[in-house]
Amino acid sequence: MASSRLQIQGDESVLLRVTHSNLKSFSADVRFSLQMSVESVKEKLWKKCGTSVSSMRIELYDDAHSKIADLADDSSPLGYYSPLDGYRLHVIDLDPSSVTSGGWLEDTSLVEKYTISEEAYEKRGGTFRKFKEKLVSQNPSAFEAKITDNYMEDLCANIKVGDRCEVEPGGKRGIVKYVGRAESIAPGFWVGVQYDEPFGKHDGMVKGTRYFQCPSLHGAMVRPDKVKVGDYPERDPFEEDEI
Repeated sequence: MASSRLQIQGDESVLLRVTHSNLKSFSADVRFSLQMSVESVKEKLWKKCGTSVSSMRIELYDDAHSKIADLADDSSPLGYYSPLDGYRLHVIDLDPSSVTSGGWLEDTSLVEKYTISEEAYEKRGGTFRKFKEKLVSQNPSAFEAKITDNYMEDLCANIKVGDRCEVEPGGKRGIVKYVGRAESIAPGFWVGVQYDEPFGKHDGMVKGTRYFQCPSLHGAMVRPDKVKVGDYPERDPFEEDEI
């Protein structure tokens, strides 16, 4: 590659798509300064995908999916390879024992989940169950009167299965999978949501009743007043501000 291709001025930057050899679902648009060294690019990518700098090889592809170059010289600036907006950096992890291998960063079913026994939970103070029991004991009639079979039914009028939605608190996004009563949980109307990310508590089955089907830890049953439907596209968890 001729040195005449090196043309870097000021704080020029480029927006590149990043993919990974082990993480098949990983894809992110990341902005890089053309003045960054290849080593600095690797350090930035390490924070995003988990592959160590010493085990990382980077390939550059153009927008027609043709390979342009191997970014083999850690001391060269990124601009030396003349990347353009829309080009792709492909990260290759050379470490067979890397944290990115074996699907651990993509398949949450491989992660050991924290659980607590019913006996241990009962012994804990300050839980929601204890708080609810206290409210019921203080005024059981008022509590029962508030939660009726038609509780929040009116708020479900504009919520349909298949709608994109955002759930508060936290602005968690997903798709509506169920709208209706859920007697196994509590009286009134509920909305079943499949989150885009594993922010949920189940796979659509609650207390032995299957309300909908979704991946493990992506499901949640929430009250309709917590759900806003509309144009809520899936967020890119790796997207960052421009430098």
